[in-house]
Amino acid sequence: MDPLSLLSLARSTRPSLPLAAAAAPLRSRRLSGGARIAQSRWRRAARLSASAVAAETPRTEEPPSPSGQERFDWLDQWYPFAPVCDLDPGAPHGKTVLGLSVVAWYDRGAGEWRVFDDTCPHRLAPLSEGRIDGKGRLQCVYHGWCFDGAGACKFIPQAPALGPPVHKNSKACVASYPCVVQTNILWFYPRSEPEHKDVLQRKPPPLIPEIDDPRFITVYGIRDLPYGYDVLVENLFDPAHVPYAHKGIMRGIPKKEDPGRDDYDKEGGGPIKMKIKEANIQGFVSPQERGYFQFIAPCTLVRLPLSQEWYLLVFFSVPVAPGRSRVIWAFPRRNVSVWLHNITPRWLNHVEQNLILDSDIFLLHVEERKFAAVGLDNWQKACYVPTSSDNTVIAFRNWFRKFCKSQVGWATPQVDQLPPTPTKDQLMERYWSHVAQCTSCSAALKAMKALEVALQIASVAIVGILAVAKGTLVTSTVQRAVVVSTAVLCFAVSRWLANFIQKNFYFQDYIHAYK
Repeated sequence: MDPLSLLSLARSTRPSLPLAAAAAPLRSRRLSGGARIAQSRWRRAARLSASAVAAETPRTEEPPSPSGQERFDWLDQWYPFAPVCDLDPGAPHGKTVLGLSVVAWYDRGAGEWRVFDDTCPHRLAPLSEGRIDGKGRLQCVYHGWCFDGAGACKFIPQAPALGPPVHKNSKACVASYPCVVQTNILWFYPRSEPEHKDVLQRKPPPLIPEIDDPRFITVYGIRDLPYGYDVLVENLFDPAHVPYAHKGIMRGIPKKEDPGRDDYDKEGGGPIKMKIKEANIQGFVSPQERGYFQFIAPCTLVRLPLSQEWYLLVFFSVPVAPGRSRVIWAFPRRNVSVWLHNITPRWLNHVEQNLILDSDIFLLHVEERKFAAVGLDNWQKACYVPTSSDNTVIAFRNWFRKFCKSQVGWATPQVDQLPPTPTKDQLMERYWSHVAQCTSCSAALKAMKALEVALQIASVAIVGILAVAKGTLVTSTVQRAVVVSTAVLCFAVSRWLANFIQKNFYFQDYIHAYK
């Protein structure tokens, strides 16, 4: 298919085949046996849908949709909260998803994770700053109100024991959202009304069978990003940028013969044949010469990079707020990769993934602001995309325009403006965007900081002992040289470790001109 013809693909008729049947790895839709839905009993407030895209300049008015045009319902979807391996059952965890502030916590009594509105009904303090009390309830640390797994208030310390049971009033309850642990990721459904409590039976989250396959080992990760959902999805569907934006980190698709070409670059870029086989409101599939791409709206992106099904790239793109998104990745792999997984610490894998994300953060952050300046409705006019390598990007933009009017359907009203651009070290910071959310990287950082302090103490102690001994313990010149060398080595290693910590857990600049 000619790539420019994809610009009109959104106006074509829907294919008769369902999207789920287009790719074999997603052939199964059944839930794992341990997946259970959390009961939702209380309603805080009706959620307003604000279709506000992050734009700094007014956009042209969207023409009315044709009669019978389908519109994507952003609130009738499951959204990934975080990999379960990065959630501490002993503490609540707060995140923003689809503009909605939510808190996840582990209900020990039921043995299940819960997802609540991150607002205490008393004085609207964030419950994510709370704790799990001795009875396994979620406690607001502002005034001590406690809530059970259904969101019902069970204890108000300020209420007299013999007085009216004010804690039973519906106003004292917290909105509880349907949630489920599937493929080792906690998912939630952003509607708390009672009629949605059984949504799991009607519409489960996307299932990736390879992740649950015992032959596969899966590496998980999470990172908050300073650009919007649509820019994130577009970038993940763009293999042509890999050898350039990630030079020195990732290799591009292996070069093939290109008849007639006499101009080659050292990065190794070349033509990429990409076709769109299925495209409808559910997403699309793009078969490749070596594997395929698949988009399951709105969050799931699956890529099989090779024809052999031993390695799969799965990304979950989460809309957070205008100009902000979150990526959760799950990479199932088997064969030799299982052996490598067993000997490689998880945090070391994250160091590489964060470097990859860092290398194009600034590019995408600036790109998003330029998109906003021309208006997302004018994306096809502003961008020149004449080659086949852009076909999946065009397909996503067509889906976003046709079914979403180039807007995310936020769960709460959002300001129609992108946040200001911070300094580069703030834009590419790693600690709050990843390390603080990752149990493996947090533990590694804590251990490395302790080792750094221990090495500095050892270097000072060795020098001090040598000075106090005054030749009684260390008598020969060789012995003194060895002791001094040990002290210098401990100090040098501590300085190297401090630099390693700064670059891999806090901030590392990526200057493309020197790559």
